[in-house]
Amino acid sequence: MKKHHLSLVVLAGGLGTRFGGNKQIAEITGLGCTIMELSIADAVAAGVTQVVLVINQAVRSEIEQVILPRLPTGIDVVLVEQRIDLVPEQFQLVAQQRGKPWGTGHALLCAKDHVHNPAIVITADDYYGASSFLLLAEHFKNLTSWAMVGYPIIDTLSEQGGVNRGVCQVKNNQLIDVVEYLNIQHENGQIMGDNPHGSREKIAMDALASMSFWAITPTFFDRLETGFDEFLQKYDNGVRMEYYLPDQVQQAITSNQQIVTIYSAKESWYGVTYKSELQDVTGKLYELRHG
Repeated sequence: MKKHHLSLVVLAGGLGTRFGGNKQIAEITGLGCTIMELSIADAVAAGVTQVVLVINQAVRSEIEQVILPRLPTGIDVVLVEQRIDLVPEQFQLVAQQRGKPWGTGHALLCAKDHVHNPAIVITADDYYGASSFLLLAEHFKNLTSWAMVGYPIIDTLSEQGGVNRGVCQVKNNQLIDVVEYLNIQHENGQIMGDNPHGSREKIAMDALASMSFWAITPTFFDRLETGFDEFLQKYDNGVRMEYYLPDQVQQAITSNQQIVTIYSAKESWYGVTYKSELQDVTGKLYELRHG
């Protein structure tokens, strides 16, 4: 087994329900590649030598035939399918009732057997900027703690309407808490969002948002495994619930099992939720690459 100093795990197993298709394989007009290919190139430039793609079966053929041949040479690429039946044996009956993937926590857990070193974790349909990968690569040269790159929330809002974001509480460059706010948007010169209790609340203009850009060590997989068992026991008849990766990071912070260093992004984040946003985002990424 080849040893890697830094891996990249790309979570590309979602079904893109709101997008209306498999957005992780949607090409950027003029560049002839997907958003995740740009991210993989940025990660390789930062020192990543292994890429683990967590995918759904529906896109496997296209990824193998179209995307893999376009990836940088000299890296190890592993394809892992996130399947609904990948659950402990005692929960197989629950899996049979499930119609969609279990969520980002389960997606990352599917990569457990292939990641034996520090890793950067991203989602396939978000563009994070080359400098963000450099921040996390540099982090692991000096520290063994987990980390994340946060993005100014004001730069992650959409002109299409409200968005959902994990709003970070930070102290001494460490992540203290991530609170999920819904329907965040500009209102009368302020940023407003629905807090977990459903109340409309003001969000600080300089707040950082979590955009699913994490740096982990293999110990995180133990946390994910334990947490997934607990999740399945708690929601054994709630087969629509999702097992989210940030919740498990928060659990590790709350129980003092892990310090999570937070870095503020130096570049803009670009992401696509709705198909109507694709043209605008791909146009910006084209300009970014061709100046």
